[in-house]
Amino acid sequence: MNNQDHKEHNQPNHQENHEDHTAHLDGADSKQHNGDHQSGHGDHGTDHSGHEQLFRTRFWWCLVLTIPVLLYSEMLQRWFGYTMPTFPGSTWIPVIFSLIIFGYGGVPFLQMAVPEIRSRKPGMMTLISLAISVALIYSLYAQFTDLGEVFFWELVTLIDIMLLGHWLEMRSIRKASGALDELAKLMPDEAERITSDGSIETVSTEELQKGDRLLIRPGASVPADGEVIEGESSLDESMITGESRPVDKKPGSKVIAGTINGDGSLRVKVSAIGDETALAGIMRLVEQAQGSKSQTQKLADRAAGWLFYIALGVAALTLMGWIIAIGFDSEVLKRVVTVLVIACPHALGLAVPLVVAITTALGANNGILVRDRLALELARQIDTVVFDKTGTLTEGKFGVVDLKVTADWREADALALAAVIEGDSEHPIAQAIRSAADQRELELPEISGFSALKGRGVKAQYQDSSVFVGGPQLLEELNVSPSDELTAFSKSASERVHSVVYLTENEGIIAAFAVADVIRPESHEAIERLHGLGIEVAMLTGDSQSVAEAVAAELGIDQIFAEVLPEDKDQKIITLQEKGKRVAMVGDGVNDAPALTRADVGIAIGGGTDVAIESAGLILVRSNPLDVVKIFTLSQASYRKMIQNLWWAAGYNIIALPLAAGVLAPWGILLSPAVGAGLMSLSTIIVAINAQFLRRTTLTD
Repeated sequence: MNNQDHKEHNQPNHQENHEDHTAHLDGADSKQHNGDHQSGHGDHGTDHSGHEQLFRTRFWWCLVLTIPVLLYSEMLQRWFGYTMPTFPGSTWIPVIFSLIIFGYGGVPFLQMAVPEIRSRKPGMMTLISLAISVALIYSLYAQFTDLGEVFFWELVTLIDIMLLGHWLEMRSIRKASGALDELAKLMPDEAERITSDGSIETVSTEELQKGDRLLIRPGASVPADGEVIEGESSLDESMITGESRPVDKKPGSKVIAGTINGDGSLRVKVSAIGDETALAGIMRLVEQAQGSKSQTQKLADRAAGWLFYIALGVAALTLMGWIIAIGFDSEVLKRVVTVLVIACPHALGLAVPLVVAITTALGANNGILVRDRLALELARQIDTVVFDKTGTLTEGKFGVVDLKVTADWREADALALAAVIEGDSEHPIAQAIRSAADQRELELPEISGFSALKGRGVKAQYQDSSVFVGGPQLLEELNVSPSDELTAFSKSASERVHSVVYLTENEGIIAAFAVADVIRPESHEAIERLHGLGIEVAMLTGDSQSVAEAVAAELGIDQIFAEVLPEDKDQKIITLQEKGKRVAMVGDGVNDAPALTRADVGIAIGGGTDVAIESAGLILVRSNPLDVVKIFTLSQASYRKMIQNLWWAAGYNIIALPLAAGVLAPWGILLSPAVGAGLMSLSTIIVAINAQFLRRTTLTD
């Protein structure tokens, strides 16, 4: 699958199956549904909700109207040994009610078949229309000519089953998007805005503007994306990111609309509102995913088209075979009609959409946003994963990765002293040391006389001593040499391409700190799990070869592309693809966009605050490399379930069509339309139940 394939796949003409069908159905009920198609991300939910209600209403009305047809069916009366009261015209009850049911519940399927017939691509709707039309025409002919048995009760139950199947399909799709629609309900209708004089006013969330300051009380929902400017608390973000544990927030932390505040009180500055929020972006992505179509779904569409021609072919062979065997009579016509009626493939139509709907919801609940279904389906074929280093495998910021102290100092004391000395510096290394002290929640000592030594480090007074923090140049100026133990530590750090800074007191070295771009703790396990799946791992970075090799050695990465400019990253993907590799690219979706687009599967990581990433087919809400492994687990489980459903659906026709044609007639075995409809119903139920088992799939962290 190349880039052009992705582009072609995303074009609207590849989404014609469901949209075209429902569009034609809308034509018959436009007045009822005009109010359901408004702007904003609510389009999707109301669209499927409207169609679900339409099919549900038609199903129940048709089911009620079916009762008189069943009760006055001569065949059922013979089978169950009962007699209905007769009166003038009672013999026409099945005819009249069947015509009503056909007009109300069956004609919509004929309308939805129009685009298939016009495009000369017969599919699901064409087969359904063929089955119910043949059943009606044959039954009317038999009613007026007294030739053979009528199929009225089979006709109405067939329409009922079709309406039920479509209702279930619309319901499953609505529920899949409903998992995210529920998130919208978490958005509060009102927000507490802090005015310029410090007072609190309650306003509608629709009135909020960027830059507004909000008060988020304990237990309240966050009304807009923003940044904490005052207060500390922990937020429940599980509904957005899939993170089960509350996430700590402090000044400078980002908050996402729709998440729930914990016990603390926060003051937040609004950074995004309305459709610009992460939540709105997530819902747009899910809408795109449900509008796209996977290869397996296209296979099901093609299978329905093949089945249409197969049904016509089997019907023709049945007609000729029976005419040759016994001549033409009502039984021959009944055999032909039975073949055409039971070929209706609604189980085949449900096989893929049900799985896709559940997969989309399952992924969203685990922080995996499926923008393009095809990308998720292709993920199971990936044999090489290319990670961008900075911000993906690493945190994209300096941190203290190791430290060594002399015998008479404790690590905590040395780190606290270094942190307070670096307290006024904005240098990345200074920030790394302060961050390490913050993480350990260390109590910082008091110092005085802070001064910066340009290009060498910083100096301060601690108790009665002069203390310094700086690199090797500082040691040269102070004419201080590290001990053998610290020298060995520095050499080891240098081999791993870590920067080393020293803490000195007077003229003696207290500690050495190894500082580097911190590797995410999840990266090690992510690489191990990918290797366990037989997937090769490569790393793409603009850093030097030595830095790349150090990170690769620590993580066990198989292949390195270092010193690569952003505009050249996609060429590295092409290089792998030319070797026959199926490549997934994992990046941040910004400077990695060309490579994400070029890859067979593009995965944007850390999309929680910027979900409108056009270059990736799959988006991970959390910046967690382990979620990449979840994608492959979900892809394999989803595809396996689709194939199982396709076989269940196809198995019905493989068995039913020959039986309907009469291949076992010499042994007295003939499949009646009633039994055929029963088998079709059983197949549909099995497919629906089998799809539900996908919900049991565990995507472990």
